[in-house]
Amino acid sequence: MFSESEYERVYTGGIATIKMLQSVLEDRGIATITRDDMKSGLMAGFGGGIPDHIQLFVKKTDLSTAVPIIEKSIA
Repeated sequence: MFSESEYERVYTGGIATIKMLQSVLEDRGIATITRDDMKSGLMAGFGGGIPDHIQLFVKKTDLSTAVPIIEKSIA
């Protein structure tokens, strides 16, 4: 997993939007990670999470660059 203090959640939404945002951010050199509690729960053998509720994270050091890109991309 990752250190919660190193990353910040910047968006939560469906897989299509998350994949698009990941592509836009990574094209600009900003690494991303995702967290899908529903998928994780199903893989572990128990339910949990909300369908199509995927969280997108970036490093806190990239936050000031990533947020305007995300806002422009989903506007």
